[in-house]
Amino acid sequence: MKKKKPQKPLALLSVYDKKGLSQFAKGLLKQGYEIVSSGGTAKALKKAGVKVTEVAKLTKYPSMLGGRVKTLHPLIHGGLLANRSLKDHLADMRKYGIRPIDIVAVNLYPFEETIAHPKCTLEEAVEQIDIGGPAMVRASAKNFKDVAIIVDPADYAVILKELQENKGRTTFETRKNLALKAFRHTKLYDTAVSAYLAQKFEGEEKFPGQVDINLTKIQELRYGENPHQKAAWYLEPKGNHKGAVVNAKQLHGKELSFNNIVDLDSAWNLVNYFAEPTVAIIKHNNPCGVGKAVNLMVAYKKAYECDTVSAFGSIIAANREVDEKTAKAIGDLFVEAIIAPGYSAEALMIFKQKKNLRIMQLPLQGNRHGVLDYKRVSGGFLIQDADLAQLGMNEIKTVSTKEPTLGQLEDLFFAWGVAKFVKSNTIVFVKDGATVGIGAGQMSRIDSTEIAARKAGSKAKGSVMASDAFFPFRDNVDLAAKLGISAIIQPGGSMRDQESIDAANEHQIAMVFTGRRHFRH
Repeated sequence: MKKKKPQKPLALLSVYDKKGLSQFAKGLLKQGYEIVSSGGTAKALKKAGVKVTEVAKLTKYPSMLGGRVKTLHPLIHGGLLANRSLKDHLADMRKYGIRPIDIVAVNLYPFEETIAHPKCTLEEAVEQIDIGGPAMVRASAKNFKDVAIIVDPADYAVILKELQENKGRTTFETRKNLALKAFRHTKLYDTAVSAYLAQKFEGEEKFPGQVDINLTKIQELRYGENPHQKAAWYLEPKGNHKGAVVNAKQLHGKELSFNNIVDLDSAWNLVNYFAEPTVAIIKHNNPCGVGKAVNLMVAYKKAYECDTVSAFGSIIAANREVDEKTAKAIGDLFVEAIIAPGYSAEALMIFKQKKNLRIMQLPLQGNRHGVLDYKRVSGGFLIQDADLAQLGMNEIKTVSTKEPTLGQLEDLFFAWGVAKFVKSNTIVFVKDGATVGIGAGQMSRIDSTEIAARKAGSKAKGSVMASDAFFPFRDNVDLAAKLGISAIIQPGGSMRDQESIDAANEHQIAMVFTGRRHFRH
């Protein structure tokens, strides 16, 4: 009696993203696999000259319900889920004619791409909720002992190389890694669907009962805040990334460090707050100088002169294209990184002479409303709106007898904007569109005022002062008067506000309240 020819191993291909598909399928054929496919994937393979078995031929059921049901069949899922080391599974496979499936390549309908379209309807979104795809991915990933599941076309070449080196089989180690990648893939997909439906069915609930934080690794970092800490940089796939540091392009220099990224983010957010040409110099997540002017070179000089010592080893951010004059003004100052919307060819040439200087380019961020701010605490997160509030002229209230002049008001608004980006407790002195003294991160507000005074020296005279929160006592106003401060902006709201107002009136200092504080912890 003639022996039956052994059946070829099966590979099931059902993908939306057909990048590299035909080459992968041809490689599988060379390794002795039979290709099973359906719908658009089968058509694409046939067009590329790949021999393919239709799923419908295997299951004896056609695609139905407008394509909603194609692969949801025991002959498919039995082949994916069968544990080939269990006798009862093998018996069921023989009884029902189920062939084992060794390799599966599946990627899902473009749900996020669909809902990103402004005219997308609920019906259109629902049709892009993949059912058969995730079911196959999860079944294959669950059975990683026997099945290799590929959700990323970038893995096709890896699999083909392994099949060539391993007599047509994948290794257990590879199947484990692919399974983990597959479950992460379906998790992100399900999160996108549930977030969209929650928005549609429950409304715009900013802080729902459950929050899913999904992150995709951008790169490994050399180390964290300190060399003994390991670190990596992650992207929030569903975040509002327009103008965000995660999208910055590195044009030159060493690899970014953990601390570089934190400081770049602070510096970039600061300069984006202002409409005029503005430069910020950041050190340890605090500005050591900020300046605005009619052009960037003057803005830089103003920022640098605030604290020439702390500017060494800093991060510089600019909200305009950096030109040759500004690059020359920065000169030989040791800077870790610089970030701006662009650079002239001459400026780039100057900067690139510094081998290690990290040159970052990023378009201005524009409107980032809706962004949430996450803060890690032991065992959980605190989530809040990002502090994107601007201050309007109609929001301030003059509480002193003396009214601020127009020039003082301009500096007060600038000082208030800078204070928002300084660690609390914060005191900022500003004169003629430039910070002249900054006191950051102190436990008492009077300490911050004294530090700002020490930084400013004689330049404090005639400057204005901003405080990120109210004055608990009048001592800050009294010290400001001794320094020659001409006007003060602060939130107000203290039980002793009247004492501070009385002090301002005694010293003939103009004082305005904003009714809003800017703590930054």
